[in-house]
Amino acid sequence: MKRILIIAAMMLGLTLAASAQPKAIGLRMGYYMEASYQHTVNGSDFVEANFGTFGYNSMDISSTYNFMIAQPAWTSRGEWGFYAGPGLALGFFNGTTIAVQGQVGLEYTFWFPLQLSVDLKPQFGAWIGNHSSAYFKGGLYGFIPSISVRYRF
Repeated sequence: MKRILIIAAMMLGLTLAASAQPKAIGLRMGYYMEASYQHTVNGSDFVEANFGTFGYNSMDISSTYNFMIAQPAWTSRGEWGFYAGPGLALGFFNGTTIAVQGQVGLEYTFWFPLQLSVDLKPQFGAWIGNHSSAYFKGGLYGFIPSISVRYRF
């Protein structure tokens, strides 16, 4: 019984700590069309996870750890932020793509729970298909700017 109470208290504590961190959920649109989720992990740094299409003809799952580089005070209301970070991606299109990626972007969080951002997210990796493999060139379309709209909570 004592162990159950300790485990329940730890679970409650972890849940409260996770819910205290700012999060955002929304869409990321560009060459990609993805559902996007952000979770703040260390001060202003955040993890971004995306799931959606890659070039409108395949599926892509990616995650990036973004470091908040600067937060200039350009406006009296809301928050600006420059961020960049590394990540990994896994895609499915006539085979499997495995890639490393980088992301760099600019975001603005309004004084109400809306966040807008523009970013670049190129991917470099390999395509593995039916008894063959190749360099994954489609990830270079990540140099096309993407716009994200998220609800921040």
